[in-house]
Amino acid sequence: MTSTVTAAHDTQFYNLHELEELARRRISRAAFDFYAGGAEDLASLRENQVAFSRYKLLPRMLVDVSRIDTSCLLLGHKLSMPVLVAPTALQAMAHPQGELATARAAAAAGIAMGVSINANYTMEEVADSGHSMLFFQVYVFKNREAVQQLVKDVERKGYKGLIITVDCPTAGNREQDARNHFALPEGLTVKNMERVTGVQEVKDPSPSSKDAVEGKDDSAYHSMHTSVYDQSLSWDFIPWLRSITKLPILLKGILSPDDAHIAVHRYGVDGLIISNHGGRQCDYVPAAVDMLPQIVQVVNRKVPIIIDGGVRRGSDVVKALALGADAVMVGRPIIYGLAVGGQPAVEAVLSMLRRELELTMKLCGCTSLRSIVRNVVIAPPGAPATSSMAHSRL
Repeated sequence: MTSTVTAAHDTQFYNLHELEELARRRISRAAFDFYAGGAEDLASLRENQVAFSRYKLLPRMLVDVSRIDTSCLLLGHKLSMPVLVAPTALQAMAHPQGELATARAAAAAGIAMGVSINANYTMEEVADSGHSMLFFQVYVFKNREAVQQLVKDVERKGYKGLIITVDCPTAGNREQDARNHFALPEGLTVKNMERVTGVQEVKDPSPSSKDAVEGKDDSAYHSMHTSVYDQSLSWDFIPWLRSITKLPILLKGILSPDDAHIAVHRYGVDGLIISNHGGRQCDYVPAAVDMLPQIVQVVNRKVPIIIDGGVRRGSDVVKALALGADAVMVGRPIIYGLAVGGQPAVEAVLSMLRRELELTMKLCGCTSLRSIVRNVVIAPPGAPATSSMAHSRL
């Protein structure tokens, strides 16, 4: 069965790889490189997708797959499928409606959405878009009082949880942004960030000729973030955050099993998002899917585990669940959909992932997410062995 999706402007794409190429033609080079790029040699960026290809599916036959259930519970919220929209910055560069269009598409699909602190629309505007299953992403900045007020505002607007991004003590070395002298297009702002940092404009830094020759010309966006990140951030932040909010706390950017153990068993976080930040931070780090089995063993089903990075097919979702994840997050394909056709194209992206997920489940003999167990997937040689028991879907 082959599916095609027609988005706005009579644009067709048969898979999310084709969608990326369509998006490349629709937006400026600087904007596309910001969304699609990564750190330094782009090794981790490439690895995120390559890693999924190393895991093979092992179908089971003669199973009645006339009915397929892709729904799941995550932190008490029912999702139509185990896919969430990842918090992704500056979506209005791809489409004027930006995060508002994405939120409406996620609501139509019946899935949760992470809202970036670097959104072009305020948390209130996104919350008022009509989607009730929103999580807010927070970077931790030096101004802790401003962070506290931000969290209170998030609670007041009915967000369901906090996604704390912990892999950014400083911004990664994204040479494409530096080469493009990336800055926000005129008229776009990051109002959520303004509350915390006081920075109202992100202009072209206009590097000196000496800096340009030495490769030190930075992007304005990178410079702004580096100046306000709290580089002294430590585990003690979690108890402080617990003292000011009752919202569930999910840590995003965990890759080490040791960190996963500390986060869950010592500090009692409510969920983990296994991620290398889309290959945008430290280069030459492993893909989330490769670290997933070890982290699943360490966490021992105490909290939900979500992974992001490189998910482009419904079969990737099945592989992630078979290895122990409770859900996946998708970021760049959402942006590419926005660029190609706004909300309808984002809905098409999510619909395509759902159809591919259902198709893969049928072909593998899985009728529900609980039946996607460890022996559905064959790990590459040398990968850690894990239990073949079914994983709980929290």
